[in-house]
Amino acid sequence: MSSPTPRPDVPGCHAAEHHGIHAHALTPVQERRLLDNLDERFLALTRNLKKRSEPSSATPTLTAYLAAARPLLVLILQIPPRPPSASLRSALLLRLSGDVLHAVPGYAPSPDALRDLLDWFAILDQGWLAVLRAQAWDPLEHRGVPLESIIDAATDSTTSSLPAAPLSACVPSQTERARLRSLLVTGTSALEEWLATYAPPEDGSEDYGEALARMGLQQGFDELFMGTLGEIGVLRGAEGEHLVEGMTGTC
Repeated sequence: MSSPTPRPDVPGCHAAEHHGIHAHALTPVQERRLLDNLDERFLALTRNLKKRSEPSSATPTLTAYLAAARPLLVLILQIPPRPPSASLRSALLLRLSGDVLHAVPGYAPSPDALRDLLDWFAILDQGWLAVLRAQAWDPLEHRGVPLESIIDAATDSTTSSLPAAPLSACVPSQTERARLRSLLVTGTSALEEWLATYAPPEDGSEDYGEALARMGLQQGFDELFMGTLGEIGVLRGAEGEHLVEGMTGTC
Protein backbone atom coordinates (compact mmCIF):
# COMPACT_ATOMS: atom_id res chain seq x y z
CA MET A 1 0.00 0.00 0.00
CA SER A 2 1.44 3.37 -0.97
CA SER A 3 2.00 6.07 1.62
CA PRO A 4 -0.49 8.96 1.64
CA THR A 5 0.84 12.19 0.21
CA PRO A 6 -0.35 15.80 0.22
CA ARG A 7 -3.11 16.38 -2.31
CA PRO A 8 -1.66 18.34 -5.22
CA ASP A 9 -4.94 20.17 -5.84
CA VAL A 10 -5.00 21.76 -2.37
CA PRO A 11 -2.02 24.14 -2.00
CA GLY A 12 -0.44 24.17 1.42
CA CYS A 13 -2.31 21.12 2.66
CA HIS A 14 -0.59 18.39 4.64
CA ALA A 15 -1.37 14.68 4.70
CA ALA A 16 -1.95 14.03 8.39
CA GLU A 17 -0.81 10.41 8.54
CA HIS A 18 2.16 10.97 6.24
CA HIS A 19 3.55 13.81 8.35
CA GLY A 20 2.64 12.34 11.73
CA ILE A 21 0.17 15.19 12.27
CA HIS A 22 -2.77 14.44 14.54
CA ALA A 23 -5.95 16.47 14.19
CA HIS A 24 -8.63 14.28 15.80
CA ALA A 25 -9.25 14.37 19.55
CA LEU A 26 -7.92 11.39 21.49
CA THR A 27 -10.30 8.82 22.88
CA PRO A 28 -10.40 8.34 26.68
CA VAL A 29 -8.44 5.11 26.30
CA GLN A 30 -5.79 6.82 24.17
CA GLU A 31 -5.49 9.66 26.68
CA ARG A 32 -5.03 7.22 29.56
CA ARG A 33 -2.31 5.31 27.73
CA LEU A 34 -0.57 8.52 26.74
CA LEU A 35 -0.65 9.86 30.30
CA ASP A 36 0.75 6.61 31.67
CA ASN A 37 3.56 6.74 29.12
CA LEU A 38 4.35 10.39 29.78
CA ASP A 39 4.22 9.97 33.56
CA GLU A 40 6.89 7.27 33.32
CA ARG A 41 9.03 9.50 31.11
CA PHE A 42 8.64 12.50 33.43
CA LEU A 43 9.62 10.38 36.44
CA ALA A 44 12.66 8.97 34.65
CA LEU A 45 13.75 12.45 33.60
CA THR A 46 13.43 13.78 37.15
CA ARG A 47 15.16 10.76 38.64
CA ASN A 48 18.15 11.08 36.32
CA LEU A 49 18.34 14.82 36.92
CA LYS A 50 18.56 14.33 40.68
CA LYS A 51 21.43 11.86 40.34
CA ARG A 52 23.14 13.67 37.44
CA SER A 53 26.48 13.65 39.26
CA GLU A 54 26.36 9.88 39.73
CA PRO A 55 27.73 7.37 37.19
CA SER A 56 24.34 5.66 36.92
CA SER A 57 22.57 8.79 35.66
CA ALA A 58 21.47 8.77 32.02
CA THR A 59 21.64 12.58 31.93
CA PRO A 60 25.05 13.59 33.33
CA THR A 61 25.28 16.57 30.96
CA LEU A 62 22.86 19.21 29.75
CA THR A 63 23.06 17.83 26.21
CA ALA A 64 22.05 14.39 27.50
CA TYR A 65 19.21 15.87 29.54
CA LEU A 66 17.82 17.79 26.57
CA ALA A 67 18.04 14.67 24.41
CA ALA A 68 16.08 12.73 27.03
CA ALA A 69 13.45 15.48 27.27
CA ARG A 70 13.03 15.76 23.50
CA PRO A 71 10.69 12.73 23.09
CA LEU A 72 8.37 14.17 25.75
CA LEU A 73 8.24 17.47 23.89
CA VAL A 74 7.40 15.75 20.61
CA LEU A 75 4.71 13.53 22.14
CA ILE A 76 3.05 16.40 23.96
CA LEU A 77 3.01 18.69 20.94
CA GLN A 78 1.44 15.95 18.82
CA ILE A 79 -1.61 15.82 21.08
CA PRO A 80 -4.44 17.09 18.85
CA PRO A 81 -5.67 20.67 19.42
CA ARG A 82 -9.26 19.48 19.70
CA PRO A 83 -11.27 19.47 22.92
CA PRO A 84 -10.91 17.79 25.32
CA SER A 85 -7.38 16.83 24.21
CA ALA A 86 -6.30 20.46 23.74
CA SER A 87 -6.42 21.23 27.47
CA LEU A 88 -4.28 18.16 28.15
CA ARG A 89 -1.66 19.40 25.70
CA SER A 90 -1.53 22.82 27.38
CA ALA A 91 -1.20 21.37 30.89
CA LEU A 92 1.51 18.88 29.93
CA LEU A 93 3.52 21.46 27.98
CA LEU A 94 3.42 23.81 30.96
CA ARG A 95 4.74 20.99 33.13
CA LEU A 96 7.56 20.12 30.75
CA SER A 97 8.51 23.76 30.19
CA GLY A 98 8.77 24.32 33.93
CA ASP A 99 10.78 21.14 34.49
CA VAL A 100 13.32 21.99 31.79
CA LEU A 101 13.73 25.64 32.80
CA HIS A 102 14.25 24.49 36.39
CA ALA A 103 16.76 21.79 35.38
CA VAL A 104 19.05 23.80 33.10
CA PRO A 105 20.85 25.83 35.83
CA GLY A 106 21.77 22.56 37.53
CA TYR A 107 24.24 21.79 34.75
CA ALA A 108 27.53 23.42 33.82
CA PRO A 109 27.27 25.52 30.65
CA SER A 110 29.52 24.63 27.73
CA PRO A 111 29.62 25.80 24.10
CA ASP A 112 28.02 22.62 22.73
CA ALA A 113 25.41 22.52 25.47
CA LEU A 114 24.48 26.16 24.87
CA ARG A 115 23.90 25.47 21.18
CA ASP A 116 21.78 22.42 22.00
CA LEU A 117 19.81 24.50 24.49
CA LEU A 118 19.05 27.19 21.92
CA ASP A 119 17.88 24.56 19.45
CA TRP A 120 15.65 22.95 22.09
CA PHE A 121 14.14 26.26 23.16
CA ALA A 122 13.55 27.26 19.53
CA ILE A 123 11.36 24.18 19.06
CA LEU A 124 9.63 24.84 22.38
CA ASP A 125 8.89 28.40 21.26
CA GLN A 126 7.37 27.14 18.02
CA GLY A 127 5.48 24.53 19.99
CA TRP A 128 3.90 27.11 22.25
CA LEU A 129 2.92 29.19 19.25
CA ALA A 130 1.12 26.15 17.84
CA VAL A 131 -0.65 25.54 21.16
CA LEU A 132 -1.65 29.19 21.57
CA ARG A 133 -3.01 29.25 18.01
CA ALA A 134 -4.85 25.91 18.28
CA GLN A 135 -2.68 24.41 15.56
CA ALA A 136 -1.66 20.81 15.03
CA TRP A 137 2.06 20.00 15.23
CA ASP A 138 4.18 18.92 12.29
CA PRO A 139 7.06 16.89 13.82
CA LEU A 140 9.04 16.98 10.58
CA GLU A 141 8.91 20.74 10.05
CA HIS A 142 8.92 21.59 13.80
CA ARG A 143 6.06 24.06 13.48
CA GLY A 144 2.35 24.42 13.91
CA VAL A 145 -0.08 23.63 11.09
CA PRO A 146 -3.56 25.18 10.82
CA LEU A 147 -6.21 22.50 11.18
CA GLU A 148 -8.00 23.58 8.03
CA SER A 149 -4.87 22.83 5.97
CA ILE A 150 -4.60 19.19 7.08
CA ILE A 151 -5.70 16.35 4.84
CA ASP A 152 -7.18 13.34 6.63
CA ALA A 153 -5.54 10.32 4.96
CA ALA A 154 -8.51 8.10 5.78
CA THR A 155 -11.15 10.31 4.15
CA ASP A 156 -9.01 12.35 1.73
CA SER A 157 -10.70 15.50 2.99
CA THR A 158 -9.55 18.45 5.04
CA THR A 159 -10.24 18.48 8.77
CA SER A 160 -12.34 21.60 8.24
CA SER A 161 -15.19 19.14 7.72
CA LEU A 162 -14.95 18.09 11.39
CA PRO A 163 -17.48 19.56 13.85
CA ALA A 164 -16.26 22.98 14.92
CA ALA A 165 -15.55 23.80 18.56
CA PRO A 166 -15.29 27.24 20.20
CA LEU A 167 -11.75 28.55 19.92
CA SER A 168 -11.66 29.08 23.68
CA ALA A 169 -11.93 25.28 24.10
CA CYS A 170 -8.88 24.66 21.90
CA VAL A 171 -6.34 27.12 23.34
CA PRO A 172 -4.84 27.61 26.82
CA SER A 173 -7.08 29.33 29.33
CA GLN A 174 -6.37 32.85 30.51
CA THR A 175 -4.98 31.41 33.75
CA GLU A 176 -2.65 29.11 31.80
CA ARG A 177 -1.48 32.02 29.66
CA ALA A 178 -0.67 34.02 32.76
CA ARG A 179 1.21 31.03 34.21
CA LEU A 180 3.12 30.62 30.97
CA ARG A 181 4.15 34.25 30.85
CA SER A 182 5.32 34.13 34.48
CA LEU A 183 7.19 30.88 33.83
CA LEU A 184 9.05 32.25 30.82
CA VAL A 185 9.90 35.58 32.43
CA THR A 186 11.26 34.04 35.63
CA GLY A 187 12.89 31.21 33.69
CA THR A 188 14.80 33.49 31.34
CA SER A 189 15.91 35.60 34.30
CA ALA A 190 17.33 32.49 35.97
CA LEU A 191 19.04 31.56 32.70
CA GLU A 192 20.77 34.95 32.60
CA GLU A 193 22.20 34.33 36.06
CA TRP A 194 23.25 30.84 35.00
CA LEU A 195 24.95 32.13 31.85
CA ALA A 196 26.91 34.60 33.96
CA THR A 197 28.66 31.60 35.55
CA TYR A 198 30.05 30.53 32.18
CA ALA A 199 33.84 30.89 32.17
CA PRO A 200 35.21 30.67 28.61
CA PRO A 201 38.36 28.53 28.58
CA GLU A 202 40.00 30.63 25.87
CA ASP A 203 40.19 33.90 27.77
CA GLY A 204 39.54 34.29 31.46
CA SER A 205 38.97 38.03 31.08
CA GLU A 206 36.05 37.58 28.68
CA ASP A 207 32.57 37.93 30.20
CA TYR A 208 29.71 35.67 29.23
CA GLY A 209 28.11 38.25 26.92
CA GLU A 210 31.29 38.60 24.90
CA ALA A 211 31.71 34.83 24.87
CA LEU A 212 28.18 34.29 23.55
CA ALA A 213 28.73 36.91 20.86
CA ARG A 214 31.99 35.27 19.81
CA MET A 215 30.23 31.90 19.52
CA GLY A 216 27.38 33.44 17.54
CA LEU A 217 24.85 32.68 20.29
CA GLN A 218 24.16 36.12 21.74
CA GLN A 219 21.22 36.93 19.48
CA GLY A 220 19.64 33.55 20.13
CA PHE A 221 19.64 34.08 23.89
CA ASP A 222 18.52 37.69 23.52
CA GLU A 223 15.49 36.49 21.54
CA LEU A 224 14.50 33.52 23.71
CA PHE A 225 10.76 32.81 23.48
CA MET A 226 10.09 36.02 21.57
CA GLY A 227 7.41 34.31 19.51
CA THR A 228 5.54 32.99 22.54
CA LEU A 229 5.92 36.16 24.60
CA GLY A 230 4.71 38.20 21.66
CA GLU A 231 1.69 35.94 21.24
CA ILE A 232 0.61 36.13 24.89
CA GLY A 233 1.41 39.84 25.09
CA VAL A 234 -2.15 40.57 23.93
CA LEU A 235 -3.44 39.88 27.45
CA ARG A 236 -5.05 43.00 28.82
CA GLY A 237 -7.28 43.85 31.72
CA ALA A 238 -10.77 45.30 31.44
CA GLU A 239 -12.92 45.97 34.49
CA GLY A 240 -11.29 43.19 36.46
CA GLU A 241 -11.51 40.65 33.64
CA HIS A 242 -8.68 39.47 31.41
CA LEU A 243 -9.53 39.48 27.74
CA VAL A 244 -7.51 37.81 25.02
CA GLU A 245 -7.66 39.28 21.56
CA GLY A 246 -8.50 36.83 18.83
CA MET A 247 -10.42 34.43 21.10
CA THR A 248 -13.53 34.49 18.93
CA GLY A 249 -14.18 31.91 16.24
CA THR A 250 -13.97 28.14 16.10
CA CYS A 251 -11.36 25.42 15.72
